[in-house]
Amino acid sequence: MAWPNIFQRGALLSQFSHHHVVVFLLTFFSYSLLHASRKTFSNVKVSISKQWTPSAFNKSIELPVEIWSSNHLFPSAEEATLFLGTLDTIFLFSYAVGLFISGIVGDRLNLRWVLSFGMCSSALVVFVFGTLTEWLHFYNKGLYCSLWIVNGLLQSSGWPCVVAVMGNWFGKAGRGVVFGLWSACASVGNILGACLASSVLQYGYEYAFLVTAAVQFAGGIIIFFGLLVSPEEIGLPGIEAEENFEDDSHRPLISGAENEDDAEPNYSIQEDKTITQVKAISFYQACCLPGVIAYSLAYACLKLVNYSFFFWLPFYLSNNFGWKEAEADKLSIWYDVGGIIGGTLQGFISDVLQKRAPVLALSLLLAVGSLVGYSRSPNDKSINALLMAVTGFFIGGPSNMISSAISADLGRQELIQGSTEALATVTGIVDGTGSIGAAVGQYLVSLIQDNLGWMWVFYFFILMTSCTILFISPLIVREICYLMQRREARILSG
Repeated sequence: MAWPNIFQRGALLSQFSHHHVVVFLLTFFSYSLLHASRKTFSNVKVSISKQWTPSAFNKSIELPVEIWSSNHLFPSAEEATLFLGTLDTIFLFSYAVGLFISGIVGDRLNLRWVLSFGMCSSALVVFVFGTLTEWLHFYNKGLYCSLWIVNGLLQSSGWPCVVAVMGNWFGKAGRGVVFGLWSACASVGNILGACLASSVLQYGYEYAFLVTAAVQFAGGIIIFFGLLVSPEEIGLPGIEAEENFEDDSHRPLISGAENEDDAEPNYSIQEDKTITQVKAISFYQACCLPGVIAYSLAYACLKLVNYSFFFWLPFYLSNNFGWKEAEADKLSIWYDVGGIIGGTLQGFISDVLQKRAPVLALSLLLAVGSLVGYSRSPNDKSINALLMAVTGFFIGGPSNMISSAISADLGRQELIQGSTEALATVTGIVDGTGSIGAAVGQYLVSLIQDNLGWMWVFYFFILMTSCTILFISPLIVREICYLMQRREARILSG
């Protein structure tokens, strides 16, 4: 197999300017901050559960039952845990709905405005949810649910916008490794959120929310004044102009037809190739693009597993092994470390092979084995961290690839001639469908754990990972057939 020219003689790095670096870093850390605020909630679940139950107020004989009767939300920690799972589900459902909307809005408004507004307003909601209510000693289930619904809608503006901006600046050449490295932003955000939360948790869980909300708000201000949405804003050529000079070996990794001659002329959203101004495509047109539905359904299953680790891993470590909450928060970082390495390495391999689906399938097959191994981890922190990192490599890596590089491929495939006006919409569809699956999963995880135990939760994860492989299997067959056809064509022409 020929080594792609983009990786030869430093060609990948030579095509990037300092503007590319700034855009990479700004979008990377903007979404990292959004994820850090989400991670804070999962990291302080044990503290919140204690605060919402009588044990937080009835530790001394000098404090009668009446002291906490007007403040507590639940009579037992089990009911508090179930409500925490409900909040996760509420957040993800509103986040999923918001993704479909944010993708469409992002393709029609300035991406910088949408992203900055989402970050700043979400920070204010997080502050009210976790800090202000505790300072005022005001505990109300309806208020918590309402705030978390709003937070989900606001946070949904992040991913479609940052993927669209990255897609505007970075072309298909080397996209797997660039987006694989960049998609580590979620994992870095998880690590950042865990470190921030554990550093101030001794003063109270409200200060964990305060710190992350303040940092996120400051990040939103920086995005508003510093982010360049596209190269055209400063007079640089867009990536479409650069890609027109690419040879056939650098055609999009996601194509609407197996070759150009097989493409149906009536299935093009833009039939006239001379048109330079591209209008935003509709939601229905975006769903009809090849691969969008298949990858969306696959991501629904995979994000369920990935986000279950994201939301429940610290709680599982503390609940199942009896480790301190701060120690569990720090240990959970290893899952994200595995995801960072997995996303980058698997993205690089997919660039070399010039195909995504086979790399995903192999990683997910190995993920099933890693889930079995981690479910049987002994009560040893070193062994647990190692198994956790391996699981993150094979679960978080493919998740990062689908949500970033593959979404960018889908939004810039040949049928829409690389329209930048489709990127945010397609990304919103893929990530929105994934979030619906994740939302359902969070409630099921709490329900399964409460009735059957943690081992059955891992059986559920294995089932969902297998379903992910099933959904992308037609894409694997199509890509293998396409490679065989190209090889036969080269033999005949040679």
